[in-house]
Amino acid sequence: MDPYKHRPSSAFNSPFWTTSSGAPVWDNNSSLTVGTRGPVLLEDYHLVEKLANFDRERIPERVVHARGASAKGFFEVTHDISNLTCADFLRAPGVQTPVIVRFSTVVHERGSPETLRDIRGFAVKFYTREGNFDLVGNNTPVFFVRDAMKFPDSIHALKPNPKTHIQEYWRILDFFSYHPESLLTFAFFLDDVGIPQDYRHMEGFGVHAYTLIDKAGKAHYVKFHWKPTCGVKNLLEEEAIKVGGSNHSHATQDLYDSIAAGNYPEWRLFIQIMDPDHEDRFDFDPLDVSKIWPEDILPLQPVGRLVLNKNIDNYFAETEQLAFNPAFVVPGIYYTEDKLLQTRIFAYGDTQRHRLGPNYMQLPVNAPKCAHHNNHYDGFMNFMHRDEEVDYFPSRFDPVRHAARHPIPSTVLRGKRDRCVIPKENNFKQPGERYRSWAPDRQERFICRWVDILSDARVTHEIRSIWISYWSQADKSLGQKIATRLNVRPTM
Repeated sequence: MDPYKHRPSSAFNSPFWTTSSGAPVWDNNSSLTVGTRGPVLLEDYHLVEKLANFDRERIPERVVHARGASAKGFFEVTHDISNLTCADFLRAPGVQTPVIVRFSTVVHERGSPETLRDIRGFAVKFYTREGNFDLVGNNTPVFFVRDAMKFPDSIHALKPNPKTHIQEYWRILDFFSYHPESLLTFAFFLDDVGIPQDYRHMEGFGVHAYTLIDKAGKAHYVKFHWKPTCGVKNLLEEEAIKVGGSNHSHATQDLYDSIAAGNYPEWRLFIQIMDPDHEDRFDFDPLDVSKIWPEDILPLQPVGRLVLNKNIDNYFAETEQLAFNPAFVVPGIYYTEDKLLQTRIFAYGDTQRHRLGPNYMQLPVNAPKCAHHNNHYDGFMNFMHRDEEVDYFPSRFDPVRHAARHPIPSTVLRGKRDRCVIPKENNFKQPGERYRSWAPDRQERFICRWVDILSDARVTHEIRSIWISYWSQADKSLGQKIATRLNVRPTM
């Protein structure tokens, strides 16, 4: 049976309360707060969803990830991790869950060439029996900034100049010169992996640290890694120019043609696991999105495989209208205090309501495959037929009840209200280690790319000096080589 064509006879036939993504709600009366008196936490996605839908009851190209390609398939558990999580779709080896995956470029526009240097998106929607789980990641394990207060600024800097509508590196270097935590992401962005050959030969990462929770409520931090079974392949500049000059949609075509030919792309899912009680043992904050977890200390452990074996039927319906949201988790998987992830819990859903309308979760590609029930009524483009007389909760005339309670992290939160930087920034160690791990020819290409962008006529001496200082702190010889070629005296 095709899981994409199967829909319940009535989408609202769940016997218990759920979110729009189908996740069970065990308390539809109380907000999630710090202690009994508050304050209320922004991570209470059910509350935010409920309010945001209500606010829009009386209805553009994506800002980021505009250029994308999608495909369908399944995720199959291959290794037992039921000791770590009570998530139903991870309950045992052999369990399969239908998925849809969207690959994308982050910065450039919808019709842009897929050979441009950019971060790639790698987003997986699992249609589980407990609601949708959206693992929204990239092809890099880290991100430029660690606090979402700076996310709009970072994207503005990476986007085209608002006057010329041309992406200009002097703007990128200017902005990120204030944010040395961006160095590790630049060690991916301007490395050889900056232009993947295509989507099939690309790694994926959940980027953020998440939480896995077992039935007893024991929590572990986790990071997700997708490894392509056909290997990782990238394009160097000359190759990218040649490929992009002949086909600006080469990666989309490669994905479609491969699936049509029966050469199904496959990735293996691995996780890194950390006991939250051990997070202080590291010289960095494990919840800092600008840091990787060392694999020699926290090795990759296999979980399952992702197979894409069905092309989409309609690009607009299943790629343009396909909407992901990191807030969509299921029992057994939860968020962490990662500052960027915490804000994405709200921002993604709000973006989708702006782009697609308040009822975007009714679209077939976004709707959960399991039964679900809530009172998100009316609003622009609500096409769900409903004939109930009760649109409030609780009610003695509506038999729908709360779902069974499931565990969430029970961490005690303490601290004063503040706006501050995390204590253990450690911005330079990991970029230096990554650079030193490369072969000399790869190091040389990285240096050349930095010399090229720092040679931009609008990059000031001050900005050049800051970046040379940053790379010198990461690796002294790297900073010296860049400085020598730019004829700038290093400050370290």
